[in-house]
Amino acid sequence: MVPTFPEDALGPAEPIPLTVLTGFLGAGKTSLLNRLVTAPALAETAVIINEFGEIGLDHLLVKPIREGVVLLQSGCLCCTLRGDLVDALEQLLRDLDNGRAVFRRVVLETTGLADPVPVLQTTMAHPYLVMRYRLDGVIAVVDAVNGAATLDEHVEAVKQVAVADRIVLTKTDLLTTPEQRRRRDALAVRLRRLNPAAPILDAAANEASPERLLACGLFDPARKIPDVKRWLAADAYAEADDDHEHDHHDVNRHDDRIRAFSFATDTAIPAAMFDLFLELMRSVHGPNLLRLKGIVKLAETPMSPVVIHGVQHILHPAVRLPRWPDGDERTRIVLITRDLDPDAVKRLFDAFPGQAPPISPIARHCSTIR
Repeated sequence: MVPTFPEDALGPAEPIPLTVLTGFLGAGKTSLLNRLVTAPALAETAVIINEFGEIGLDHLLVKPIREGVVLLQSGCLCCTLRGDLVDALEQLLRDLDNGRAVFRRVVLETTGLADPVPVLQTTMAHPYLVMRYRLDGVIAVVDAVNGAATLDEHVEAVKQVAVADRIVLTKTDLLTTPEQRRRRDALAVRLRRLNPAAPILDAAANEASPERLLACGLFDPARKIPDVKRWLAADAYAEADDDHEHDHHDVNRHDDRIRAFSFATDTAIPAAMFDLFLELMRSVHGPNLLRLKGIVKLAETPMSPVVIHGVQHILHPAVRLPRWPDGDERTRIVLITRDLDPDAVKRLFDAFPGQAPPISPIARHCSTIR
């Protein structure tokens, strides 16, 4: 069943944006994080890392706040992740609420071997964290020198790229020969095929600025309104799906088991039918749903679309917009999947629009952006 969020539920008006920084071992997350935390745009940021000793931040430390927490020269609060992610995120909130810390954003750096999906699920599924934090985006760091081999050997690296909102390509300045540059270009093509909607930013060319890395979630931070078209990037997924149909694929290759695609319809769907579609997707295909996003026209409230966001079998509480954000009033859904035929998903969805709901609609329970 679609998670719902009562309209009269108490909670802060402005959830704290949370950015997940991921990338395989040696990709350059440490260097990128060092640059980010010294940027003025990240002042008053809480940074969660695995261990202080694993990341070269010692020269930035100013003073200890409590065990495992320090204040950086930039004004960022930095703490280690020891054990449970939920505990670390809750402790930060306690420090904020009790006046022991000040921050407006959280950056969470995962381990190099981490599958980012469980991290995303944690922030989406926990009933308290989902009220206090909002996922602002996922940044995946890829080493231009060893990236292709890493993708070949490690499915975790492929998933890191596939679920990212931004991809940072590092060490391109080390590629000086024509052959090395050709390999870099081939890697960029590969990354776009894995994740057609994520911009690829060259760190060596100073493209990986906070302004381009952050604020890649549903909301436009400047205007404080949802920017659905940018967030969905449905056109990029549609083009990638068309290209995929004409390619030869090796089912044993990590990349070729990942599919990025989208579909759209003008037909409004009863809320209960859409609820059933999502429930079937979660129960039958949950482990293979790396990421799902969408804006949906419900039959009961066709002028107030619902925004959905899911990772595997976990769905973020649905959000109802007061109106369509642009001139496109179609249901649009984008998916990144593993070992899942796009046609099977599309056929399943096509079986639902226009059907009479068997139970009361759930649309009125979605949270509403005012």
